[in-house]
Order: sequence, then structure tokens, then C-alpha cells
Amino acid sequence: MSSPVGTVLGGRYEIDEAIGRGGNSTVYRAHDLSLERWVAIKMMHREVARDSEQLERFRREAKSIAKLSSPYVVGVIDADEQDQTPYIVLEYVDGQTLKQRIRELGRLEIPEAIAFAIEIARGLKAAHERQIVHRDVKPQNVLIDEDGAARVTDFGIARQLNDESLTADGRVLGTTDYVSPEQALGHSVTPQSDLYSLGIVLFEMLTGDVPFHGENQVAVAMCHVRDELPDVQALRPQMSTVLASVVDKATEKDLDHRYQDAAAMIAELENALAVETSRSGEITGEATTVFESLPRETRERVGPKIRRPWRWLAVIAIGAALTVTAFAFVAQRAQRGTGTDNARAGDGLTAVSLSGDAAQAYDPAGDNSEHDQQAAFAVDRSPSTTWSTENYLNGNLAKDGLGLAIDAKPALKAQAIDIVSPTPGWKGRIYASRSATPPPTLSDSNWTEVGSIPRATARTRARLDTQGKAFRWYLIWIESFAPGQSRVEISEVFLYR
Repeated sequence: MSSPVGTVLGGRYEIDEAIGRGGNSTVYRAHDLSLERWVAIKMMHREVARDSEQLERFRREAKSIAKLSSPYVVGVIDADEQDQTPYIVLEYVDGQTLKQRIRELGRLEIPEAIAFAIEIARGLKAAHERQIVHRDVKPQNVLIDEDGAARVTDFGIARQLNDESLTADGRVLGTTDYVSPEQALGHSVTPQSDLYSLGIVLFEMLTGDVPFHGENQVAVAMCHVRDELPDVQALRPQMSTVLASVVDKATEKDLDHRYQDAAAMIAELENALAVETSRSGEITGEATTVFESLPRETRERVGPKIRRPWRWLAVIAIGAALTVTAFAFVAQRAQRGTGTDNARAGDGLTAVSLSGDAAQAYDPAGDNSEHDQQAAFAVDRSPSTTWSTENYLNGNLAKDGLGLAIDAKPALKAQAIDIVSPTPGWKGRIYASRSATPPPTLSDSNWTEVGSIPRATARTRARLDTQGKAFRWYLIWIESFAPGQSRVEISEVFLYR
């Protein structure tokens, strides 16, 4: 079929013009003569169709997408062959690709980038629930429709998890700018591989560029295997630590520490959208639509002026006093949890806002209880409240130590920790763990020493060496008291990126 424009496929689809071209196929806009609508026709190149494996993969794409039903996936309408040329009929999306949008705008507005990531993740979740892995998630394969929503397309190299008939081990498929480490190495590909690629897409939306460049595709692929991503928050300082942590966790090279499924990543992205909405005080475009689709409890974290703007029109007329009050309320909600009041940033450090329940006592060598009910005082941003150890006569612990564990959920590449203590002089170390809960003993291999406190002062800053890894838990481990001390008190703990 040398010149398909004007050709009618299956007696129904009249090809109008080419709108996209790839190595194996060309996509045409076509008119559905039966239903009087535009459709997209993905037609395999005839020379490629002679390759039985490529032909089988093309047919499998149609079967794969036909199983999906999601507003975030471009759906299959029909599939057939004509003149020994197979084709797939898809919904026609009158819009641009996400890649085109990034090229036009550079980095996207932060809420918009999150909104697109949520929609892509929802599309992938629908595929994964059908046991389908996309394997080539990239902005070129995301279409922005006429309503501004992101929709995943081009499942050309997708495969079902229970299908071992294609793609032998060792073959790398996908675009190397976004390829997961395991895919680059030719290992088994899972839904987590799609989530890694989505993390790279989110990185590009936020920064305007992919994280790695190299002389060729192999060089770039090896960067995904060996190299840590550039610090996304350093490249986009306006973004919250919550959002930076989502990027970090999605692009973890270790599968045990990457998001386990799309649902987990979606939940963190939804939380990040709520945080960023509060921080900016406004929301527009597609981010508005996605925000309204968030779970109620997530939306409730955002000030009412943003959630229900029309209800505040009358308030504006009441006077400046109520306006200031409303502004203060939104400002208070602008950070997750307890905020960063009294933090001391600088030196390239950015303080992290922790959740109100981030701190918990840690006493594995004792009775596993060390004034647990006071632990929240260490992160409540009130210097007048403290967590205290129990009283130990003459400072005799009679055990290796005890401590306070800080939850940096979902994970954080911390560079420093500040500890405010009204009882200086004690000694200790800082440990970190990537486990979902604090490992049960300090000797557990899941704890890694990342810093030390040779002698605590009223406010101690300990630099942390995390080797570029993001950790979930940071443990302040108190090894010995100062002479004459019977207890140690900690009033505030601050973590810094």
C-alpha cells in the first residue's frame, strides 16, 4: 500500500493524512464513514510486517489495549488487515504529545506536572491490573487531549506478564532516556519498570530536561544503571520536599525501595498536589480537574479558599481583618505536617516539613517504651515541649543506647540533621534505614550509620553521608549521657535536603 491517503480500510475508514511516524508504523488520521467521526489508524509498515515477531507484537498491541477501559488510556476501536498490511483503529485525540508541550514551554508549572503524572499513573494502573506492562513510558507516548487531560498511548512493545512467548532475556526495549535499570540490563520487566519511567517523565516535566545525556543510547542506558539522578529540588527549588521525595522514590534503582505498585505512587502524587496547591495558594488548568478528583481527605488538607473559591467572595467584602486571617490560615497549611519554623537552612540546605507523627521512641534493648507519648513533641516546632528519656541513675543506661526515630516518608536524601536539646553533653550517632518500619534492633543490617554526635550542644547540626540514597527513617541514637546526667531531652529535630 504505497500511498494510503484516500484509501478506505475495511470499507469504513477513509485515510486523510499522516500525523505521526515511527520505525515500525505510521499513524494516520482517518474518517469513520459509518459513525461520522475522526479516528487514528496505526498502520504497520509493509516491510516490517514481513518480520513474524514484529507482526505478532503489533497484533498483540491491539489485543492488549482492547482489554483496557480507562479515561487515561487511548482506546482501541478496531483492528484488521488489508493488502497484507495490519492496522489498528484508535480513538483520535486532537491535541499534542506531552513531549511537544515540554519542548514548547520548557519546564511545566509544578501543579500541572503533578496532575499529568497522576493521570499517567492512573492509566498505567489500569494496564497493570490487566497484567499489561507498557515498557515504553515516555512523554512522546502521552497525548494531551482537547480537554487538557493526559492519556497514555502506544502500547507497541507492551506485553502481558503471563506471556513468555516474546522478548527473550537480554533484549532491551524502550527509549533509553526513560529506561529502567532492570530493563537496560535486559532483566525481567514488571509494573515497577513503568513507574521508574514515569518518575523520569516527571523529572523532565519539572526541570525541562531528561536527567542523563551520553554519546549514544547505550551510554544513557548505563547512566540509569549506575548513576544517581541529579537532585530535582536543586534544579527546581520552588518545589516541595514532598514532591521531590516522590521523584526520588519512583526512580529508585533498588526495586525493594521503589514504589511497589501504581496505587502507592498515585497516593503520594495526590498528596504532593495537595501540598503544592496549598503552597501556591491557587490552582488552574488541568491541575484543577485532577484536584477535584482527589480523595476527599486529601483535598481537605488544602485551605478552603482554594477548595471552594466561590464561597470566599463574600468574605472579601467583610474587611481586611478577615482577609489577613484567611491568608494566615492558608499560609499555615502551606506545608505538610508541622512546617519548618525555627529551622536554619543555608549552606545549600533546605529544611524538610515532617508529619506530626513522624517521631517515635526507639528502645530495642529495653522494654521498647521510652516516653512514647512525648515523641511528637520533638517535631511539633515548639521549643517549650520536649521528648525525654526515662531517668537513669548517674546516667547508667545499662544497655547500648536508646533513641528517637524520625519518619521521612516516603524517603529523603538527607544532608544534615539539627537536634535541639536542653540537656547538652550527651554522645550519639545517626543511623538511617530504608525499611517501611524501623528495624527491630540496631544490629539489623537495614540500619546504616550516616553521621555522629561526638558531644551534643544546645543545638547540634550533624552532617549526614547517605551516599546519595534516600532513606525512610533517621535514628538519633543516644549512646552515653554527660557526667551527672540522668536523662536526655530533645525539644526539636529538623531534617535538611
